Amino acid sequence: MHKNIRLAPTRWGLRIVTIMVLSISLLSSALAQHTPLSIRLLPEDDERGLNGPQHNFDFLAPGVGGDNYKSAGFFGQNLRPYLAGNPQALAHLDDYRRQKTLFLIDRLVAVGAFGLYGQQILGNGERQYFNSTQQVAIGVFAASMLASTVINRNTNSHLQRAVTAYNTGLAHHRIWPRLLPEAMGLGASPTGQPLLALRWALR
Repeated sequence: MHKNIRLAPTRWGLRIVTIMVLSISLLSSALAQHTPLSIRLLPEDDERGLNGPQHNFDFLAPGVGGDNYKSAGFFGQNLRPYLAGNPQALAHLDDYRRQKTLFLIDRLVAVGAFGLYGQQILGNGERQYFNSTQQVAIGVFAASMLASTVINRNTNSHLQRAVTAYNTGLAHHRIWPRLLPEAMGLGASPTGQPLLALRWALR
């Protein structure tokens, strides 16, 4: 009789601990499903490869679901506030901004060369299509087109790496999910006392 009275509080304690662990685990799972903290790119933007399209990326901000995508902006400026505090992600975003700046300069050079060529067609009162100035303009335009291929080759990957770095850093800082047990159950000690069995997986 004395033994049963002493074990009663222990059983109640185990029940309370079990309920708390299960509740927190379920709550964490629910929050992860409904309000993800990661940044998600539009699927087709996430799949851009080398020399892919150069239009602006669209993304879902942390905690936003559905189809509420927003533009990252030409230089990725709308994404920058979410990456604050993650130096690696910001470094990749800076690389993306540099490539987009080079791309913009290259476009201006190409347009300028094309305009110069056109201006020379009737520059001396008669039609000319291959004078010395036009030859220079053609060379500059061709060089600009070649430079575009080199500049654009890895531009998209810089923004994708910025998002990946942010999400990776976010996962590393989620301490609580890593503390939750992978499995749990009830057992009994050799003396018959109920025990709560918890198991963690090393990550």
